[in-house]
Amino acid sequence: MRIRIALIIGVVAIALAYVSYWIGQQAYGWLPPQASAESILIDDLFSFMVTIAAFIVLGVTGTLTYSALFQQADKYDFSDGPAIEGNITLEIVWTAIPFALVIWIATYSYQIYDQMQILGPMDHVHIGMAKAKAAPMGSMGSSRESGMNDSSMNASEMNDLGMADDEAMERINVIARQWAWDFQYPDRRVTSNELHLEAGKRVQFALVSEDVIHGFYIPAFRLKQDVIPNHDITFELTPIREGRYRLRDSEYSGTYFAAMQADVVVESPEEHEQWLTDATSQTPTVAYNPAYEEYKNATKIGSKSGWASVIPASPSMVNFSSSGG
Repeated sequence: MRIRIALIIGVVAIALAYVSYWIGQQAYGWLPPQASAESILIDDLFSFMVTIAAFIVLGVTGTLTYSALFQQADKYDFSDGPAIEGNITLEIVWTAIPFALVIWIATYSYQIYDQMQILGPMDHVHIGMAKAKAAPMGSMGSSRESGMNDSSMNASEMNDLGMADDEAMERINVIARQWAWDFQYPDRRVTSNELHLEAGKRVQFALVSEDVIHGFYIPAFRLKQDVIPNHDITFELTPIREGRYRLRDSEYSGTYFAAMQADVVVESPEEHEQWLTDATSQTPTVAYNPAYEEYKNATKIGSKSGWASVIPASPSMVNFSSSGG
């Protein structure tokens, strides 16, 4: 009888494992396109955690459902159940399994972050990433963030790549203020409110905040970094997929923080060089600033919210201005 029960439990567990693995694979489609080398590793970790969570949820709900349907007391049976206590085996099992599960998740998570080479200390987070191969560009198009799961390489291929040459790395200064982003390309003396990156080339951001804490977050890249006042923070990643994505302020930084967005354009080396050349020749103009325009329009119509509001920073002068903010 015990052997039969053990076999049934084993078969059910195997079935749950297969279903949970299938659910974990579907998780790749829940996320935006994999637009950076780091996003591939993050998505693998996310899929792994979804698989574990699905197994636990299905196992618990399945056990409860079975108990409710097939382990009911007889009608008019108001007696107490058997007094069970001191089951050492059961206590060891329900302690050992969660402990092993937590260790497994923690170890795998550490391995993922170790591959991404995230370094401290807290006031100077440096994320180093092996230089990635550029994704095939023919079928990429210029897609917005959508639930796609195309990538040019997998994690094992990334591990075979050496660190990018610092001389070949593009450096961009990112200035955050209430409520706009400015991007400076010091090697070319170009300033823009739209972030342009070269596919397959490692880029280092120098993040600076002029007022409060902002969050530098591009969902398609999967990486987020707080931009902290009075702290110079470097942040590195490798874009691998051509397209147009969105940078958002992930921290609540005040009244108009929802308007603090910018387009991120990942383009081929030829297109990137052409954009820099064109931007260099442009005379600086006033950048489009949605937060400032919204504040100015509210002031014109005399709108009063009843509480004090920070006046958005004046639009900056840029060589290239995105009309979409």
